[in-house]
Amino acid sequence: MITIIARKELGVLFGSPLAWVILALAQLVFAWFYLANLESFLQVQPQLIRIAHPPGATEAIAAPLFSIGAVVLLMITPLLTSRLIAEERRNHTLPFLISAPVSMTEIVLGKFLGLMTFLSAIIALIVALAVSLLAGGKLDFGLLLSNAAGLWLLSACFVALGLYISCLSTQPAIAGAAALCILFALWIMDNAESGENGITRSLSPFAHFENFNRGMIDTFDLAYFALFIFFFLALSVSWLKLYR
Repeated sequence: MITIIARKELGVLFGSPLAWVILALAQLVFAWFYLANLESFLQVQPQLIRIAHPPGATEAIAAPLFSIGAVVLLMITPLLTSRLIAEERRNHTLPFLISAPVSMTEIVLGKFLGLMTFLSAIIALIVALAVSLLAGGKLDFGLLLSNAAGLWLLSACFVALGLYISCLSTQPAIAGAAALCILFALWIMDNAESGENGITRSLSPFAHFENFNRGMIDTFDLAYFALFIFFFLALSVSWLKLYR
C-alpha cells in the first residue's frame, strides 16, 4: 500500500504544471551556478598549479553546487509538502483516505516516499552536472557520493517537517508559508551562531549537512538525520490517528 500511495502522489504531482516548472527552474539555477563555478575554477588554474595540494574540480565546482542545491530545496520543498495533507483536508477527501484499509503509518510513508522520489530526481540533476566534469578531468567519487547522500538526507528532513506542518492546516498556502518560515529559521540558526560546536547550531540540519559537503560522514550526523526524520513522521502518524 505504501508504494500505491507513493505512485498516486507522483501521478498527482507530475499531472500538474508545478512539478515541471520546478524541475525546469531548478535545472536553470544549477546550470548557471555550475558554469559560473567552472569558469572561476579555470581562471585560477595557473595559480593552483603552484600549490602543493590544490583543490580538485569536485571540491571547487561540485561541492558548492550541492550547497546551492540545499538552498534551492529549502525554497521549493514547502511548495510541494503544503498540499500533502492540507489539500486533502480542504477538499474533504482525508476521511475517505483514512477510512481505507490502510494504516496511518502507510499513508504517511507513502506520501513521504512519493515526494522524496521527485526530489531525488532533482538531486540526480546535480549529480549529472558533476559527473559531466569527467569530460575534462577526474572526480573524487567519495566526495561526490557524500554530497549526494547528505543532500538526500537533508531533503528528507525538509519533507518530514513539511508533511507534519501540512497536517496542522486546512489551507496549503498557510502550511507552505509556515514550513518555509521554520526551515528558514533553521538555516539562520546554522549561520547566526559562531563556532562549530554551538548548541543552537547543532540543532540545525544544515550544520550536519556541511560535514557531508566536506566529505566527512559521521555517525552523529547520520543519527541526527534519522531522529529528525523519524520524529516528524511519527508526529504526522500520531496526528492522523487523533484525527481519525
